[in-house]
Amino acid sequence: MFLNWRDFEGANAEKFFKTTLWQGEHVMIGLNCLEPNQTQPVHAHAGADKFYFVLSGVGKFSVGEEERTVESGIVVIAPAGVPHGVTNTGTERLSLLIGIAPGIK
Repeated sequence: MFLNWRDFEGANAEKFFKTTLWQGEHVMIGLNCLEPNQTQPVHAHAGADKFYFVLSGVGKFSVGEEERTVESGIVVIAPAGVPHGVTNTGTERLSLLIGIAPGIK
């Protein structure tokens, strides 16, 4: 299977856009798109590590006690149980490839 993430991009005025690109037995791969100033609130996943790969845009991420502004090409890791979230601090859409264990939202 071959997927172009740009074919799945989207926007939602009320809250950030997210969609599942693929889900297998051991991992779910998704796409999150945040318009300028949109936020994914801080949350945690018990028993599931998560990663964000910044495809495009700029965002301020928090993972545990650390906050950092990152742009395309950076991978952000949120270990299981560690609170994490992101805000689009740029002027364009922030697109994130995410990976997490299946059944976790």
